[in-house]
Amino acid sequence: MRHYPPGRSILTALPADILVHILDRLPDPSDRKAWRLVCREFLRADYLQRRSLRLLRHGSLPAILRRYGSLERLDLSACPRIDDSAIRAAFYGIRLHALRSVNLSRRSALRCFGLGFMVNACPALETVDLSYCSGVGDREMAALARAPLLRELNVTKCLGVTDVGLARVAVGCSKLERLDLKWCLEISDIGIDLLVKKCRALKDLDISYLKVTNASLQSISSLEKLEVLSMVACSLIDDTGLSYLENGNNCLRSINFSRCDSVSSVGFSSIIKAHSHLKKIYVGHCFPEVAPLFLRKLKDLENSLESIRLDGFHLSSSVLRTIGIHCTNLLEIGLGKCDGITDEGISELSSSCPRLRTVDLTCCRLITDSSLIAIANSCKKLQCLRLESCPGITEKGLGRIGDSCSHLAEIDLTDCGIDDEALKCLSKCCNLIELKLGLCPRITNEGLVYIGSNCKDLQVLDLYRCTGVGDDGLAAIGGGCRKLRKINICYCTQITDRGLEHLCGLDLLTDLEMREVVRVTGAGVTAVAVGCRSLVELDMKKCRSVDDPAGREAGASPRGVGGGYELALRAAWERLQKLKLPTWLSPLLSREVLQMLPDLAKVGEVLQMLPPGSPEAPPLD
Repeated sequence: MRHYPPGRSILTALPADILVHILDRLPDPSDRKAWRLVCREFLRADYLQRRSLRLLRHGSLPAILRRYGSLERLDLSACPRIDDSAIRAAFYGIRLHALRSVNLSRRSALRCFGLGFMVNACPALETVDLSYCSGVGDREMAALARAPLLRELNVTKCLGVTDVGLARVAVGCSKLERLDLKWCLEISDIGIDLLVKKCRALKDLDISYLKVTNASLQSISSLEKLEVLSMVACSLIDDTGLSYLENGNNCLRSINFSRCDSVSSVGFSSIIKAHSHLKKIYVGHCFPEVAPLFLRKLKDLENSLESIRLDGFHLSSSVLRTIGIHCTNLLEIGLGKCDGITDEGISELSSSCPRLRTVDLTCCRLITDSSLIAIANSCKKLQCLRLESCPGITEKGLGRIGDSCSHLAEIDLTDCGIDDEALKCLSKCCNLIELKLGLCPRITNEGLVYIGSNCKDLQVLDLYRCTGVGDDGLAAIGGGCRKLRKINICYCTQITDRGLEHLCGLDLLTDLEMREVVRVTGAGVTAVAVGCRSLVELDMKKCRSVDDPAGREAGASPRGVGGGYELALRAAWERLQKLKLPTWLSPLLSREVLQMLPDLAKVGEVLQMLPPGSPEAPPLD
């Protein structure tokens, strides 16, 4: 009989394939982390099993890529200071035949040299996300063109990309199926025409905010496999362009023409007539009222339509009744900022569409608890409810939502004026993931205790200007919501260092907004920066009470106020990718830290030094 040393499990003797099979049954990240720490055999099993990885620091990237040979998806979007030298060090001398997807979103320091190294090392590359990489232009697109198997590419707001760069990708990556060109303002009809001629397999195309004309839609209409087309705010496109789609060869399933202000309801009705299998229709802020012809055409989509957004329209109760009658299979409806929405209309709609999962009633100021009761009675599988600036709702309506909608995962109650009793009712929704309570000053610590006790899966919490919330409320959240990733406590003036200390144990917290939390000192800022090891975005503008004797005692700065900030910056510097500081802090920081600040901006990260009195950013979105 084989004997095992004390403290060593018999599991370590199992073959690697058995250990991998066991690891497959551990979906929770914390459990997988604990597994890796048991012994070397368990760690090797993780090397073999892991298919997806998201990094927060680039220093370990070279070693990780050499160990995890089975990686298929690599996310570097939260990893600061990714530039050509970091990519070269990571991908030099290796071939990652399994790696198919790389996310480099917002890594603005990356250039063609680094992208070329990555493409050469990943011969099976199929998906690349370069969205919001301000340094990406035509040369970088040329580097990507050497990935012949590329199927999905996102270059949203890569302002340097022109028709030339698009042409390079179109010629080199003819298998492209999904392409996002949103906000690439230098792309014209010429680039779109060449793209269509070379990439005949396109299924999903986003040309939102481009200055293209009807000529682009004439080209796009020939894409036989196109299913998803987004063209938000393409103001040069009108009904003539839509007629090309009406008579084209597409098999469209989803269209987004929001804010195309030259398009009429007549032109859009022609699209519906030609594509009877549409599942998603987004036409918000296009024309002021829904024409009868448009409503009649919706009947043709009775069996297929699942999502419709009509934001900004004037919609009467009779219109909502008609939509409900014709679209009984709806899963999502968007009515944000619509005039004329009343309890009667919502009641008619919800009773006809019991399958609704997402309802957006943002700024529908006429609705009351009656609407919530109607939704709760009919839509038992509701998952997302947006009620920002709906002052007529109270704990009565939210109580019915809490009792009936157990699947609710996201709710926005910004500027609704609710109180602790409403949160008590809402806490029955134990599957909540995202909760927005900004501009609700009547909420206190008591309400957050209800949330912390029952909503264990909460990941996003917005408490913007909830002035009744203090340290005990954060204690309840920090102790109960261990999966929290984002929290906004801007202008919560009762919060002190003790409150921030309760957030220090949140291992998954990545984003903290705390503008003008005036009672917080450098000690509190430092505690968060050191304790929240996943923190990558920190906004601490107008935190004027950082006198920080603790920081000075630690020797961080001999010049007073900067001490706490210095400890915070030093503790989190390797992972921070977004940092907002007040300008008055600059003279108080040490020379070493001041030298770091330009480095943060140099590699393309977001550094803001805002003067007092600057316009405030909106609540967490």
